[in-house]
Amino acid sequence: MRKALLSLVIAAAVAGCQQSEEPKKPSEQVNPAQSGEQATQLPANPEDQQQDETKRLTQWFDAKFEEELQFSPIQLSYLGRKEQYDKIDDMTKAADERELAWKKATVEEMKQQFDYDKLTAEGKESYDLWIQQYEQDKANQSFADHSYFASELGGPEAQLPTFMINQHKVETEQDMRDYIARIGGISTALGQLLERAQGSAKKGIRPPQFAYDLAIERAEKVTTGQPFSDGEDAPLMADAKKKIAALKEAGTIDDATAKELQTQAAEALTSEMKPAYDVYIAWLKEDRGNADEEPRGVSNLPDGDNYYANRLANYTTLPMTAEEVHQLGLEEVARIRKEMEAIKDQVDFDGDLQEFFTYIRTDDKFYYPNTDEGRKEYLEEVEGYLADIEAKLPEYFGILPKADLVVKRVEPFREVPGGAQHYSSATPDGSRPGTYYVHMSDMSALSKADMETVTYHEGNPGHHMQISIAQELENIPQFRTQAHFTPYIEGWALYSEKLSKEMGQFKDPYRDFGRLTAEMWRAIRLVVDTGMHSKGWSQEQAVEYFLENSAIPEGAVRSEVRRYLTYPGQATSYKIGMLKIEELRANAEKELGDQFDIRAFHDTVLGGGALPLPLLEKRVNAWVESVKN
Repeated sequence: MRKALLSLVIAAAVAGCQQSEEPKKPSEQVNPAQSGEQATQLPANPEDQQQDETKRLTQWFDAKFEEELQFSPIQLSYLGRKEQYDKIDDMTKAADERELAWKKATVEEMKQQFDYDKLTAEGKESYDLWIQQYEQDKANQSFADHSYFASELGGPEAQLPTFMINQHKVETEQDMRDYIARIGGISTALGQLLERAQGSAKKGIRPPQFAYDLAIERAEKVTTGQPFSDGEDAPLMADAKKKIAALKEAGTIDDATAKELQTQAAEALTSEMKPAYDVYIAWLKEDRGNADEEPRGVSNLPDGDNYYANRLANYTTLPMTAEEVHQLGLEEVARIRKEMEAIKDQVDFDGDLQEFFTYIRTDDKFYYPNTDEGRKEYLEEVEGYLADIEAKLPEYFGILPKADLVVKRVEPFREVPGGAQHYSSATPDGSRPGTYYVHMSDMSALSKADMETVTYHEGNPGHHMQISIAQELENIPQFRTQAHFTPYIEGWALYSEKLSKEMGQFKDPYRDFGRLTAEMWRAIRLVVDTGMHSKGWSQEQAVEYFLENSAIPEGAVRSEVRRYLTYPGQATSYKIGMLKIEELRANAEKELGDQFDIRAFHDTVLGGGALPLPLLEKRVNAWVESVKN
């Protein structure tokens, strides 16, 4: 849980690949719900035994998941809950070790108390998944010092304030007092993460200089303005005032209380948060000169090759080597280029594919103006695409999300020119909608050719649909509704782009070329990520390969390459996951023939929450056999 949470603030890994251990067959079964008492005798009927044993296991999982949630006040808030609402996570290495020890103990307890052979198929899947999540955390722990403290995607200096603004809901006076207390928690957490960054630096593990520059810039934006200096309110001060004003307007607090809360918020920002940020910024500036000015892949770090192998294992959940990933990428790039050539010919473009890339990348007709009106038009067009696709979802899915979806510009203090659009999940109860965020400071990085594709990837039927459905599932243990396996999640979103064409979208050939551009983007990632981190490619080599094989704007390309440099392996998950889902669908269609039902296939893939790819394959194959029988 804290591993997944920590990824929000230090870009750490959240997905693993270790295979589940062979379960032991205990001689005596104990019901944890009875506080260690002997379990009641199971029914003689094998099916009833399976149902009862699985029910016991689900109850155990739910109890353990509640224990796990208590490690992370931030995760509780993401789920819309207010326990430990005045606290921020303990970000120390010792806290990670305590949680890993707890998880190890739960695995041992589960093996002692439950008979794997007496579980239903769904129960066995949950059992295997619980073990796999522990194994992934154990494998990652060996490289705890290798994760960079900041990346192109962000760092704690921006992610912690972003969490406060977007996730800490204020509905009562106590909520606001908890908000103020959490400002102090941010200060402590930032100090803990700084200590970890300093420990990594002593071992020669640092991100490139550009990551330092981005972190300094973001940190200074957070601590500029009132109450720190003259000018407009700093981001958290503006947010605090807005939330206090809403309480006052609702009649929840009076004028005197509102003034008191605002004063306390300003005091917490200046006396607690600002000193912590000043220390953080000072160290970044001091240590920056020790980092590589010319970025290099992680194979140059101490034990870097093994670290990268760990990253690939995490982000593919398959036993693939860097060379295998690289070669797969080259094959996919060649295949997609042929499809791109066909669209170039369809629109009667007079020139080769490289010239067509340049045309798509540079012609003004493919971009909105870099103005507020241009940004407004972009968001309105995105909303139109989402409305179109939503009407078609019931034809392809039986399970549909209940949570709403909104589209927003990224907050100015964390906005990056050319930064990748991204999705933030809704609360399980739907009280906070899912959000599709767009970086809009540089509209020349947002091509109209790509926008339809990204909309389906981040919204429906992509991330919003998959993550919302997972959170809303009621027939699986709670921990599975929050599981995070990147190749499943990102593979589904990339599969959704191609599925949207099947659903009748991408009527404009230029937008369809944008879809191929997005798929090419993910294929290039296989080549570029492994190229930089395993084959010694330079940043410029990666940029050149990108530009030679895609129509992606150069600003976005450079941001992407910086992302891969600071988040090794993650970018490989998209195409690997998509190819596996396509493989599973093709096999199901072949095996079932006329019996194949696209809605049932999608419900099978989405109905178990996020899974590592081997478990997803096992799940889909079991569905195929059940239909045949």
